[in-house]
Amino acid sequence: MLIRLLALVFLLPAAAAAQAKVADITGTWRVDVGADVKNGPREVIIRSDSSASWGKEIVRWRVRDGKIWIALGGEWEIYKLKASATAITLSEGDLTKPVTLRKVGPATPRPAGVKVPEDPGPGD
Repeated sequence: MLIRLLALVFLLPAAAAAQAKVADITGTWRVDVGADVKNGPREVIIRSDSSASWGKEIVRWRVRDGKIWIALGGEWEIYKLKASATAITLSEGDLTKPVTLRKVGPATPRPAGVKVPEDPGPGD
C-alpha cells in the first residue's frame, strides 16, 4: 500500500507536466486562406534557435504560459497560443480576431550571416 501511495505521489506531477508541454511549433506555417492579417505576414518560419522569419523580418520568439512572445522592433508582441502538430492559432495581442496558421513543412535554416535579434528583456 505504501509503495502504491509513493508511486502515485511521484508519478502524478510528472504526468501533469507532460500534459502541460506545448506542441513543437518549429516549422514553416502559412495563414489560412481568407484570414485577415492586415499588414502581417502570410508565412512564418519558426526555428529551434529562437529565431523566426516573420514576413521579411528575422525576429526572436519564446513560448511562456500559453503565450508566444515575438520580439518586433525591440519590444515583445504577446499573443495567446493554441498549438497542435499541424496548426497554431494566435489570438489577443494586437489581433481583432484569432489567426490560424497551418504547418506546410519543416523550418528552413536562418540565412547565413543573419543573427538572432537581441532579447528585448523580460517583458511583463
